[in-house]
Amino acid sequence: MSRTLYVGNLPFTTTVEGLKNLFGGYDVGEVRVMTDRDSGRSRGFGFVDFASDGEADKAIRVLNGHSLDNREIIVNEARPRKDRNSGGSFGSSEW
Repeated sequence: MSRTLYVGNLPFTTTVEGLKNLFGGYDVGEVRVMTDRDSGRSRGFGFVDFASDGEADKAIRVLNGHSLDNREIIVNEARPRKDRNSGGSFGSSEW
């Protein structure tokens, strides 16, 4: 089972390649930098998938608080994504 880490407070210039380089010493899977849909610019956070719990724990210990372009990044376990309604509550059967 894979484990996903949240990486926050990233510089807005961070790219997927830059985030991969930051986690280059670890065995990682998919790396994602979340971007603004209009500008394409980084939103300042991303996610890194790990196959191993041990590697994920080590990355948290070593990289949480690490300085990247004068910003102290946050690295911790990602929370599960909440389901989002695609259309709000209009027409919902909950009325």
